[in-house]
Amino acid sequence: MRDVVTPPADSLVKSTNVRWIVGGLMWLAIAVNYIDRTVLSAAAPHLSRELSIPADQMGFILSAFFWSYALLQIPAGWFADRFGQKIGLGASVALWSIATSATGLAAGFYSLFAMRLGLGIGEAGAYPSNAGIASKWFPDRERATISGLFDSASKFGGAIAMPLIVWLIALIDWRMTFVVIGAIGMVWAIVWWWFFTETPEAHPMMNESEVDYIRDNQIIKHGEDKAMPMRWYELLRYRNIWAMCLGFFTINYISYFFITWLPTYLVKQKGMGMMEMGFVASLPLLCGLVAEIVAGLLSDRIVRSKRLSLTATRKLFLIAGLTMALCIGLAAIAESVWFAVALLCIAKAGTTVAASQVWALPGDVAPKNMTSVVAGLQNMVSNFGGVLGPIITGFIVAQTGSFNAALLFSAGVGFLGILNYALLLGKVRPIQASI
Repeated sequence: MRDVVTPPADSLVKSTNVRWIVGGLMWLAIAVNYIDRTVLSAAAPHLSRELSIPADQMGFILSAFFWSYALLQIPAGWFADRFGQKIGLGASVALWSIATSATGLAAGFYSLFAMRLGLGIGEAGAYPSNAGIASKWFPDRERATISGLFDSASKFGGAIAMPLIVWLIALIDWRMTFVVIGAIGMVWAIVWWWFFTETPEAHPMMNESEVDYIRDNQIIKHGEDKAMPMRWYELLRYRNIWAMCLGFFTINYISYFFITWLPTYLVKQKGMGMMEMGFVASLPLLCGLVAEIVAGLLSDRIVRSKRLSLTATRKLFLIAGLTMALCIGLAAIAESVWFAVALLCIAKAGTTVAASQVWALPGDVAPKNMTSVVAGLQNMVSNFGGVLGPIITGFIVAQTGSFNAALLFSAGVGFLGILNYALLLGKVRPIQASI
């Protein structure tokens, strides 16, 4: 294994930057991912009326996505590591785009339910594949930067999805909106298949200087072969894997409030009108987008400067982010509407500061050629936090008639996340499989 070195300054000047074009495509994939999963929520009033679907059936349709999405994280990650992220991510985007477009042909409950399951199956491969690509195509010193960048697209997609989709429905009706949104993903998949290569060495536009910069600054050279040193379930023997899964569960528990209950909270508890709510509900997501990109850049700069170790840097940003996220509890006691909104913006930004490290960790700790599997395992557990969060919040609101106790409970979950990363997460380094 070669030592990690810094290329001479003149070689960096002459280096190509193909990896950042790949990073841009990764960002676009996640942005489209979040737009596609939002279409049904925006179109629900229209198709419920036209197809005579009652609220209880619509609830099952909306939840179908999360079950297939969460349960297929590990298989999707294994597939991407085994057969490569070119087909892993490309097939993922193509499948969910077909499911999105096909939803425009739905005739009732069963067809909508099937298309929503298909959407979850397709989208399951997005994040695990992106984590694997980051481990192959970027040096370790840029891992948090690229991780924060591609995950920030989820906040962008979530923020623009609702106004974009509402506008399209008004312009071309809900059925054609599904077709058009799905077509965007198909165009992306064609570009991806044409442009991307499995390893940086194989790309015709990348020069030797950029390849050397990437590979000489990687502790493990993922993608040099396809051998996996262990089965996926053997990862559960390692303490850091448990810490990553449990910690991300707590982050997602808080995060899902902002894409599920926040509009209702703003309207019912804070008395906002629908137009005002539509604007305000996007503010935490936009704050989160900026915070995640900045956190990724800053943490990588600290690692490169060697002022803190990789372990200390990851823990610093994870714990600082979750500490910011505790502001969701303070919002429960804020009397001013806008002070409460400001606290919620800080809380959402905190979850994304932590997320910039969450998506870097799989590349930091995964055995060789298993980054997508580790990312899939972590994301599977975290999404059950996303499933439980809205249910528990709804139960508390139903019992108390207020969101205050639910927000305080979310802060309590965040505090458990801080303890998890402080005490359970050990030294951040690649898992060495015993032979």
